[in-house]
Amino acid sequence: MKYYLIAGEASGDLHASHLMAELKKEDPNAEFRFFGGDLMGAEGGTMVKHYREMAYMGFVTVLKNLDKVLRNIKDCQKDIAEYRPDVVILIDYPGFNLKIAKFVKKNLGIPVYYYISPKIWAWKEYRIKSIRRYVDKMFCILPFEVDFYRKHAYPVEYVGNPSVDELIGKFDKEAAAKRFVEVEHPGDKPIVALLAGSRKQEVKANLPVMLEAMSAFPDYQGIVAGAPGLDAEFYRSVIGDKPVRIVYGKTYDLLSASHAALVTSGTATLETALLDVPQVVCYKVSGGRLTYEVMSRVLKIEYVSLVNLIADDEVVRELLAHKFTVDSAVEELRPLLGDTPQRRSMLAGYEAMRDKLGKPGAPEEAAKRMVTFLSE
Repeated sequence: MKYYLIAGEASGDLHASHLMAELKKEDPNAEFRFFGGDLMGAEGGTMVKHYREMAYMGFVTVLKNLDKVLRNIKDCQKDIAEYRPDVVILIDYPGFNLKIAKFVKKNLGIPVYYYISPKIWAWKEYRIKSIRRYVDKMFCILPFEVDFYRKHAYPVEYVGNPSVDELIGKFDKEAAAKRFVEVEHPGDKPIVALLAGSRKQEVKANLPVMLEAMSAFPDYQGIVAGAPGLDAEFYRSVIGDKPVRIVYGKTYDLLSASHAALVTSGTATLETALLDVPQVVCYKVSGGRLTYEVMSRVLKIEYVSLVNLIADDEVVRELLAHKFTVDSAVEELRPLLGDTPQRRSMLAGYEAMRDKLGKPGAPEEAAKRMVTFLSE
């Protein structure tokens, strides 16, 4: 069968590549064409456009590049119409992908599958209308999404979480920690991993506060996980003359070697938990308290971090907007650095969260169900 996949960012490229690998096992005649990245390219098929050409996030950025955004949508629609795949598989990236889903269903009648649901349970819940109209099958990776969609009378498939595969099923934490020490030679001081986000605006807002907080712990060293697409020169412009190390392409190894972490909210909070690294979730935004109050009214969820959402409990502390200060970060990080009740409680919470996520095998399960549905 012919599969057309669309991933608009680095995480989507990763998850889509694993799905493609499993689709090839289920369907030896699988052909791929896609908007995506290098990891998908390594699985074979034809890359139509790299996600770097689609990376416009935020209202202002999208507005400034509206002509390019619209051109990407038109190019994708035209290419799908000419290729005539057996199925279009969308990976997250809702602003773009839901427009493609609408076009495909209204004009081509091709099945549309969604792997990794958009976070409409957090905000923009109205998008459920588009999903019900234009998406034939939704393959979810977060257990609480099943109840959310059931509330809207839209049945979904829970296939497990791919991060479990990457960090439990196939990952050796001890070997990764040893590898990090051998390659990076970080010295004797225990490490606190600093994961400040994947976009420039996130890093500019979060990293300076993280670094200032680390100055309160001279017996520890903060090491920055460099994000793909953000070069060392950019990080140095944010860090200044502080003697802080940046490592690229080794986030899991860094976390494996770390005693604790300061983590900007996102998938990284879940990955940090799966690696059993105690963390403080931090997210600085412009506007301070006012933005926080607006967010509190707009967001439909009690927590922001995936760890707490999955556990349905406050396993990790969330310092958001004006609550993320140097003092608050120091206060929350300090008890996680010793063998304390707070550290032990967090690690127990991680274990309960993993139980809810289920066993490894999400890409495999998704691929099996997709091929079965398409063959019916």
